[in-house]
Amino acid sequence: MAALIHSRKSILFLVFTTFFASSAASQDVLALQVTPSETSSDIIEFSLEELDAFEQVEFTTTTIWTDGETQFSGVSLRALLENIDASGTTIEMVALNDYSVTMPISDLEDSAPIIATRMDGSIMSVRDKGPFWVVFPYDSDPKYSTEVTFARSIWQLNRLNVID
Repeated sequence: MAALIHSRKSILFLVFTTFFASSAASQDVLALQVTPSETSSDIIEFSLEELDAFEQVEFTTTTIWTDGETQFSGVSLRALLENIDASGTTIEMVALNDYSVTMPISDLEDSAPIIATRMDGSIMSVRDKGPFWVVFPYDSDPKYSTEVTFARSIWQLNRLNVID
């Protein structure tokens, strides 16, 4: 009987430890790391709350990855880079799984793309393309419905590196 009680306590301990460890890890994931220049070793981290403090851009669009119209909101990538005085010609965007894509900074517009922090008003989980997703208003202009734009629409974004 004592062995059974000890076994149950051990199982409960593992369950709680796993739960709190995964909660802590998911909190860490909600930071966007930005390196403002190729010559800088500084990494600036933006929490969700800090990204929310920027002027928010919001639009509704369809995507090739979601069903029907979806509302996205977040910070303009251009505004974020201007805020940190980024110096370079290209932005490298890196996902949690180390997938990366580059984009000339000259292609950034005031309201596109955004670093979406919310989809249909909800914070995005890693399982649902979060914590951050680079999104364009695909339906607003044919220039956003190209293979190049789709390739730049990186989800599970967690790092930005300004290069060149």
